[in-house]
Amino acid sequence: MLRIAVPNKGSLSGPAADMLHEAGYQQRRESKELRIVDPVNEVEFFYLRPRDIAIYVSSGRLDIGITGRDLLIDSGASAEPILPLGFARSTFRFASKPGAASTLADLKGKTVATSYEGIVGKYLADNGVDASVVHLDGAVETAIELGVAEVIADVVETGTSLRNAGLEVFGDPIMKSEAVVIRRTGAEADDTAEPKVQQFLRRLQGVLVARTYVMMDYDCRVEQLEKAVALTPGLESPTVSPLHNEGWVAVRAMVPAKEAQRIMDDLYDIGARAILTTAIHACRL
Repeated sequence: MLRIAVPNKGSLSGPAADMLHEAGYQQRRESKELRIVDPVNEVEFFYLRPRDIAIYVSSGRLDIGITGRDLLIDSGASAEPILPLGFARSTFRFASKPGAASTLADLKGKTVATSYEGIVGKYLADNGVDASVVHLDGAVETAIELGVAEVIADVVETGTSLRNAGLEVFGDPIMKSEAVVIRRTGAEADDTAEPKVQQFLRRLQGVLVARTYVMMDYDCRVEQLEKAVALTPGLESPTVSPLHNEGWVAVRAMVPAKEAQRIMDDLYDIGARAILTTAIHACRL
């Protein structure tokens, strides 16, 4: 049975559970549940603190897990990302009072407060900057006001909370993060769970594709088919079927969801009609 770690709370928890449900896996009904078994799919899910997941996976106690790339790197655990999941995206930045620092070199001799000392310590060392790193849990914006540090390093989404605290970001991003599936480094070489792991990854990849594409159907005249196919090439090629009315064909192809409306307009302009889009709930490519 495949043993999988899933975030039990925070910004990773809900989207991870939704994706697993879309992939056909049973999920917990109550937030207090820490472990459930999905006997149909031969999977056992463990709901853990996102920060702890990389440690459990690297120990070999669990086969794979879902966590943030930032949490994986910060943990220093012997695990690696094997599939990006496209949600919980964030950027990690330095911030300070205006004028206190503007470049990475300005951090020399200063104290940096963060909840991710593993990431920040490594980044400073890799760039040859001698600065102190102090660990704080939770909101770190107040660290500067209370004199704990001159600089903070934290996840930045809109930047509103930093501006409200009178801080501004500076320098290049330390890293960009998103939710990822992780696995113990080197596990695939001798892991009997490999077939189930690959099946799990295929299911999640199917969900990612289904969220990104829609199925488009339309009718067009034969003489316009080449132009239409150029607009909707599909993943390999579109499906083309003759219609009862001579000189007309029906076309079906997957198209990127974010471009669907533009493609529909372009198809209509070349004479295509009965243009429809439908959602894709699952797929295997």
